[in-house]
Amino acid sequence: MPTIVETDPTTAETLAGAAGASTRIDAIDTLKAHLESHPDEFAVILGPSMNLSAAVAFADTYRVMRPALSVILVRHSVDTSVLAEALRSGMREVAATSDDATISSAVRRARTLHEALTQQQVTSSQERGRVITVFSAKGGVGKTTIATNLAMALADSGNREVCLVDLDLAFGDVAITLQVFPTRTIADAVAMQHSLDLAGLESLLTPYYDGVSALVAPVQPDAKDTISSQLVARILELLRQRFTFVVVDTPPAFDDQVLQAFDVSDQILLVATPDVPALKNLKIALETMSLLNYPRERCSLVLNRADAKVGITAEEASTTLAMTITSSIPSSRDVPASINRGETMVRSEPRHSVSAAIQSLADFCAAAHEPVVETDDPTRTDPARRRGLFARKGRS
Repeated sequence: MPTIVETDPTTAETLAGAAGASTRIDAIDTLKAHLESHPDEFAVILGPSMNLSAAVAFADTYRVMRPALSVILVRHSVDTSVLAEALRSGMREVAATSDDATISSAVRRARTLHEALTQQQVTSSQERGRVITVFSAKGGVGKTTIATNLAMALADSGNREVCLVDLDLAFGDVAITLQVFPTRTIADAVAMQHSLDLAGLESLLTPYYDGVSALVAPVQPDAKDTISSQLVARILELLRQRFTFVVVDTPPAFDDQVLQAFDVSDQILLVATPDVPALKNLKIALETMSLLNYPRERCSLVLNRADAKVGITAEEASTTLAMTITSSIPSSRDVPASINRGETMVRSEPRHSVSAAIQSLADFCAAAHEPVVETDDPTRTDPARRRGLFARKGRS
């Protein structure tokens, strides 16, 4: 039933008569708590005693938070300035206190709109794509190469549509790795962030290959400061409505934009190489993610250059990080050669061992089951396993 916000009992009774069965609240602050406990509310009627600025601020916030909720503004008199304020804030209807017919019609339209949008949201949630974020705590481990090849492998397997997002907003390499020359970047979303929709976002994408598009990083590094984490959340949410998979390449840093990507990710691929600096940094990153309450079951370990003869085996890397290795990608000089040509390995050399490993990773990401990771407390294992590479040795 609609919620009426009005301090004057007589006016509230009049509005209730026009709206039908309703709930009465006397303050916008109380209204916010009421809406949290009533997620199915379809209409709010803000009576004439409500301050116009507060009403506008409420409508502006809730048109984003609850797009299926209609805000109906009622004033003793309606003039052009009131209509302009209502229009800018996203209110659905404006009516005069004495106009019962308009208020009743507004409530009926609000109910119809709510039912339509709610059904659309249910359908969209069932069809939402998966967000896969590729992260490393250290640069130079091949993260961008894995992200670009993974996007291509996902598209090739099952006729899927994939969007590759370069979230390294200061020094992103997706465009140069793919050797595409975009006319627009993620920075162009800033100008439309308050009204960003899927059509607007699609105009910023750069086609790469059949089924694969890219949203590339800004050209100027200082554009990073203009792209908020809220905008990143909106972009990823819109993209997952359009694409089967959204692959996000990230910088080696826990900035607000990366944390936002983690928040919405279905899978987080943690990339490391078998060397002490990379494993040390990733171990610290895992501890940080644990403190930030990111579920470990969403994370999967990808060991790049896994066969490099550098004195650390894949088993030692797995032990150190207390995670099972989901994917081991071999070393090859053909990888940098493919980057220099602007080609992905999985496309140019699909039978290559690197391509096979990335295709296997893509199959894992596409599978319905959750990633399998080592979740045992490492302190409960045997001493040789517990020690790893970085833990302190016990006294003899």
